[in-house]
Amino acid sequence: MSVETVRPAGAGHETLYVLLGSVLILALAATVVGLRQQSHEAQALEPHQVDARLDLNAAEQGIYADLQVAAEDIQARLDDGEAAASVDELAAEGFPPFVADVAASSRGEHRWSHGETAGRPSYLGVSGKPGVAGSFLLLLGPTEVWLKPAAAGAVPGDARALADAGWRQVVSRFDAGVTRQHRH
Repeated sequence: MSVETVRPAGAGHETLYVLLGSVLILALAATVVGLRQQSHEAQALEPHQVDARLDLNAAEQGIYADLQVAAEDIQARLDDGEAAASVDELAAEGFPPFVADVAASSRGEHRWSHGETAGRPSYLGVSGKPGVAGSFLLLLGPTEVWLKPAAAGAVPGDARALADAGWRQVVSRFDAGVTRQHRH
């Protein structure tokens, strides 16, 4: 009878190869991520501009969002050859912030009027409660939203005059820090 000795398989070598393969994959992935990373520098605001996300209070952010939605519909009508809708028509169709409802009263009780500013259709919302939200000016073609922290009087005819009269253009900037930046 012959006795043959069978040595166990070398699990140590297999573990070493798997570990080296894992380290190689992680190093390659880290290199690729490092090379593809782009720096996103925030665009500087002009002196007459405010950031919709950082510089407006909750009531003003709500009005700004409502104006952006309404502007799309009004602009579509203008593109179809129709006249710009009156404030009463927009209110009858239920477009906030033109509707006088509970939300409007909690956001500053704006009194809206329709006109032209610098040859462009515009909608002016004069704040009834400047401590809650400032006055807004919506300009169409291209869409611009301007904010004046106090109750507004006469509206100047161009951007420079608006800025000189205390109006600030509201801009939306979306960058990598949207969900990471906190200003308290």
